[in-house]
Amino acid sequence: MRFFKNGNTNGGVARSHAVGRKLVDPIFEANAACKEAIKKFGADKVTNATIGTVLDEHGNLSVMPTVEKIFREMSMPEFMSYAPISGRADFIDLVKQKINCVGNVSAIATAGGTGAIHHAIANYAERGDKVLTSDWRWGTYDIICNETGKKLEAFQLFDDDYTHFNLDAFSAKVEEILSAQNSLLIILNTPAHNPTGYALSAGEWDKVLDVIKTCASGGKKITLLVDIAYIDFAGAGAWNFLREFENLPENILILVAMSLSKSFTLYGQRAGALIAISAAKEIISEFDDTNKYSSRATWSNINHGAQVLFTKINSNENLRADLADDQKFLREMVNRRAEVFVNEAAACGLKIVPYKGGFFIAVPAENPKAVCQKLQQDLIFAVPLKLGIRVAACSTPFEKISGVATKIKNAIDAVK
Repeated sequence: MRFFKNGNTNGGVARSHAVGRKLVDPIFEANAACKEAIKKFGADKVTNATIGTVLDEHGNLSVMPTVEKIFREMSMPEFMSYAPISGRADFIDLVKQKINCVGNVSAIATAGGTGAIHHAIANYAERGDKVLTSDWRWGTYDIICNETGKKLEAFQLFDDDYTHFNLDAFSAKVEEILSAQNSLLIILNTPAHNPTGYALSAGEWDKVLDVIKTCASGGKKITLLVDIAYIDFAGAGAWNFLREFENLPENILILVAMSLSKSFTLYGQRAGALIAISAAKEIISEFDDTNKYSSRATWSNINHGAQVLFTKINSNENLRADLADDQKFLREMVNRRAEVFVNEAAACGLKIVPYKGGFFIAVPAENPKAVCQKLQQDLIFAVPLKLGIRVAACSTPFEKISGVATKIKNAIDAVK
């Protein structure tokens, strides 16, 4: 006997809101195809520009020596014991210190940066409402919005020449959505944006906040979520822009999604934090209660060992300095690779999105999937997105990235 209730007409038992969900992740699909090519042709013949982890010049996962040293010195109870639902108090205190904002600040431990984004979308956008982010974006924003009953809307991130942040498009979308909603959650991923490597300048931040303050002046509530997952690969002084968020009106809440995955090369340990900055103490108190509740309902508590490791390093001046050196080494390694690609793109006439730093470089393309399939004939593997191609400088060794821009240009021309 087959059951066809609540919109489920395929004979399954999932309820109507879950029917049809199937995860198709182009990043992991491209990486899987790359691994198959490596098995067939050998690693030396294949260029892996797919995955968002830093690989060394031999294609192996890079782990920061300071992180590995402290990780290996930790005791079993530090790994195995439960952490408080909101996170260890010392972990939370040190996260707040990194933000270094004057005013009311709080934080909660999350399952990586993804967990922080989940809580922000779950708790700061009404069900059925629109959430705003850029057209070039990490695809998991869409998945979380769908999972939590929200609708993701996008503004055009760059002007038509791909030279500047498109303030007019951003302003128009904020105004349009708030004409139909009483509140709005905005997600901006900067600096070292995934997938483009872009970063808003101080002047662009001033203009973005002017738009938000103007649109909130009529009593609308705006929450701005800043995804800083790649911030420690954005160069010196990258954290300074967070001071822009001091002294904002009470109906503007700032949330910051922080990840230990990239900054500590702790990808699989799944630890991060959601940070709140507000002019009102009661909004911070609400943040603590609301997100602690959501944590209990999703993952209960976060990886204790990762929090201990973060605390040990950030509470010790010498270890902080050692970690900064490790981060600089990996950042400069990725930057050297990116510089080769950017210079070659300019030389061969390949149009790219403005790259400021970080793991990825983006190439606009009309038929990204076809272009990536063409590249695979040359054993070059990149990620097809809706608007173009993502090239992972973080995973492409220096000796292999030379020539990739030219091959992409040739593939785009061939597909046309």
